[in-house]
Amino acid sequence: MTRKLLGAALMTAALITFGPVQAAKMHSAGCSAANLEKTETAIEAMADGDAKYTAQREVALAQDALLGGKMGACGMHLAKAMNAGR
Repeated sequence: MTRKLLGAALMTAALITFGPVQAAKMHSAGCSAANLEKTETAIEAMADGDAKYTAQREVALAQDALLGGKMGACGMHLAKAMNAGR
């Protein structure tokens, strides 16, 4: 019984300690409405073609993920959109 309580207390302490760190990492990944807007502006300047289409599709997926609260997926799609023209 004591071990279970101690284990639960350690897990709670770890979540309290590392939870904000993970949230900060996700925020620094750049998944925000402002970064989506900047990426969309850059995509508009791209020449028409497969890279532009791919980037537009990834931005749409990033927007859906952002609205759904899936910050990890949003960051991944936004990164793919930013790198589509390279």
